[in-house]
Amino acid sequence: MAHLENLVLCRESQVSTLQSLFGERHHFSFPSIFIYGHTASGKTYVTQTLLKTLELPHVFVNCVECFTLRLLLEQILNKLNHLSSSEDACPTHITCETFNDFVRLFKQVTKAESLKDQTVYIVLDKAEYLRDMEANLLPGFLRLQELTDRNVTVILLSEIVWEKFRPNTGCFEPFVLYFPDYSIGNLQKILSHDHPPEYSADFYAAYINILLGVFYTVCRDLKELRHLAVLNFPKYCEPVVKGEASERDTRKLWRNVEPHLKKAMQTVYLREISSSQWEKIQKDDTDPGQLKGLSAYTHVELPYYSKFILIAAYLASYNPARTDKRFFLKHHGKIKKTNFLKKHEKTSNHLLGPKPFPLDRLLAILYSIVDSRVAATANIFSQITSLVTLQLLTLVGHDDQLDGPKYKCTVSLDFIRAIARHETLFRLKTVLDMDLQVSSHKCFSFLKF
Repeated sequence: MAHLENLVLCRESQVSTLQSLFGERHHFSFPSIFIYGHTASGKTYVTQTLLKTLELPHVFVNCVECFTLRLLLEQILNKLNHLSSSEDACPTHITCETFNDFVRLFKQVTKAESLKDQTVYIVLDKAEYLRDMEANLLPGFLRLQELTDRNVTVILLSEIVWEKFRPNTGCFEPFVLYFPDYSIGNLQKILSHDHPPEYSADFYAAYINILLGVFYTVCRDLKELRHLAVLNFPKYCEPVVKGEASERDTRKLWRNVEPHLKKAMQTVYLREISSSQWEKIQKDDTDPGQLKGLSAYTHVELPYYSKFILIAAYLASYNPARTDKRFFLKHHGKIKKTNFLKKHEKTSNHLLGPKPFPLDRLLAILYSIVDSRVAATANIFSQITSLVTLQLLTLVGHDDQLDGPKYKCTVSLDFIRAIARHETLFRLKTVLDMDLQVSSHKCFSFLKF
């Protein structure tokens, strides 16, 4: 147990619940378990680590890789067959076309002596893709223990809630377990655990504290933060390596790494350059936009309305909602410029990072910057979804009052300028050339060429 606690940090409640559900090896476990939570909340890692540490027979399948019914069923059966066969024996490849065949073949495979008298676990990662397959597949997996009369538990891992899975005809209800997002304290603890052996834990923890102070407002993905921590740490400890500062001289270390963290802020989530290219930037102190191999702020190819949607998203992310009336209405009334900005808003919003905004505000800005009349059709909503898939927009949550989605723009100002430059739009260019003298909230004027 002590070894397991060192491997899995900040998930004690979830690990305890799963261990209670698993019980003893020979006990019948819960037929199906549904685990959900946002990206990088530890669902897959905790489940795999727990099964491997406890040495429980299990099969792990990614539903993105197995995108057809046949691939999925054969992958499960062949992995189970490999578990049940001896190391010297070469297991034969099993073919399976339907779920009925799967139930029959599953009974045969689990008759093996090595799988008797213990629970077999089938873990399906990215389980939301099961909804696009045959209608009987999900209900079949949920009742697999009953259909096969075997000691088997199916674990579904997903990023969406169970209510989005439940068929209209009803089905067996799984045990639902939620993995909440990591808090800033959890992230601090997990990332500090990865400190290099040549440096003290306190020195690396101070670096992680600085990193989270910069990126936590715009990025809470553990994988992305871990990637950023590894890339920027050599620059942070550079003064220590050169003998110009000690490990406790945090102010000097911060001044050395600050410009590089600002560069990294421009490409959070986008993965526009490889790690080796990023190291070249760090070494040569060059501008990221000058490095060959970027995804091309100068080669942006998006559908017509997607460009407007992304521009509208950028405006919504970097301008407060109360400025919309001034910027996007023709007859907005008189507004006193002296009282227009609050003191804390005199700081550039680009330094504070993008702010989340509701879908209704995004559509309202979109309608105001497009010349032609745009209807809120499925085409518009599908293009918004595509931008989220491309990680140009981030879905950050739902509004408490209206239960609507909230988004955040993840691209930089140069990206938006490239989109506007490639789209010859008379009205937009006219607005871009306007000089709105409103402190940092110049809205369209910050896009002008």
